[in-house]
Amino acid sequence: MKTLAHSTQDPVLLAQKIKSWGKTFGFQQIGISDTSLTQTESQLQQWLKQHFHGSMNYMEKHGLKRCRPQELEPGTISIISARMDYYPKKSRDAWDVLNNKSLAYISRYALGRDYHKTLRKRLQLLAKKIEQEIGPFGFRVFVDSAPVMEKAIAEKAGLGWIGKHSNLLSREAGSWFFIGEIYVDIALPNDKTLSSHCGKCTACIDDCPTLAIVAPYKVDARRCISYLTIENRGTIPLEFRKAMGNRIYGCDDCQLVCPWNRFSEPSSEQDFLVRHDLDSTTLLTLFSWDEATFLKNTEGSAIRRIGYECWIRNIAVALGNADFSAEVVARLNEKLTDSTALVKEHIEWALSQQLDQNN
Repeated sequence: MKTLAHSTQDPVLLAQKIKSWGKTFGFQQIGISDTSLTQTESQLQQWLKQHFHGSMNYMEKHGLKRCRPQELEPGTISIISARMDYYPKKSRDAWDVLNNKSLAYISRYALGRDYHKTLRKRLQLLAKKIEQEIGPFGFRVFVDSAPVMEKAIAEKAGLGWIGKHSNLLSREAGSWFFIGEIYVDIALPNDKTLSSHCGKCTACIDDCPTLAIVAPYKVDARRCISYLTIENRGTIPLEFRKAMGNRIYGCDDCQLVCPWNRFSEPSSEQDFLVRHDLDSTTLLTLFSWDEATFLKNTEGSAIRRIGYECWIRNIAVALGNADFSAEVVARLNEKLTDSTALVKEHIEWALSQQLDQNN
């Protein structure tokens, strides 16, 4: 960030304007914080030391810049943190899908347009609006795209508190929302950090299919279905395959059982509406996609990032967990002949699960 000379304006008034402008660009809430993340830095170091990040080497690649905004982006004085709700309107009930073994469950955040693109564009518009007001200033926009401790920053900016499942929680909006940041070289008043309101509740810990929440506020990513189906590009460990059920991209269980999500509201944001019926499509339909179809149907979607091989790998596991069906067995065998070694391993496991049910 190149620090620029910009016109002076009452920082309190400017902060109020920024929050108002944020709503015009589709954000439900804007918060502001300074750059100090000392406590978060200590927690991150401990988490990495326990190897809970699995193969996500990028979590340690940039050292402590992740917790030191001024080192990542010199000149940063304040951070604007933004919340955008995403739970798609008119999507099929999540529990209905999870309880139907023939259907594919995809995390609710990935049913529509890739949130990175939507939030980045809106944050850029907000930054440009600020520039129109005060003149050129130094800023940089982030949306889950650099070594940034987004949840810790959002918590400090008063957007919510980090719950026992490690997601950000809001009393008004639950946890079905995205967050993004603008690092700025403007001194703005900080918002009040909220206290935790999880109390004695352990619903998220108790409900996690793979027991990935190893302690309150601590997640072992290596056990998490979101990690296993998205970040992990290799073999899915045998011990977690049955627990995956029909979850083929991500997992929302800890959010679905969280009492605070009874206050969440479906998003009216067009970008997050369901595409290609991904909220209620059968596993066999998705398993029948060839790579060209996968690329076409996931254009502009966060799902595309895992690639076709991992997509089929994940669906194969889900088909292994489905009720026995001669058609499922036939389709698995068909795919077996022209699959990669990674996919074949998971198809063979799925076939063994199907045949075990029929014996």
